[in-house]
Amino acid sequence: MKKSYVLKVTGRVQNVGFRYFAVKEAEKSGVKGFVRNEPDRSVYIEAEGEEEDLDRFYLRIKKGPMWGRVEHVVLIEQPLRGYDKFIVKY
Repeated sequence: MKKSYVLKVTGRVQNVGFRYFAVKEAEKSGVKGFVRNEPDRSVYIEAEGEEEDLDRFYLRIKKGPMWGRVEHVVLIEQPLRGYDKFIVKY
């Protein structure tokens, strides 16, 4: 079943390649949506796909890239948006 989530990731997640890590993991997992840096130094992600694909993506995001440090991830379900790819927004 397809689902859509908003993830807010905090910790050392900016200036460590986190957005590009998220793109790579989304492509591996078959997840669509986008990722962007926020002014409060968090990372905002909208991700949608099959539930098991999202679960795999979420676990990778919680771990983060080796040069970053994820302290907390807030996950909120939202209505499907119909994304067709996963991109970095600036």
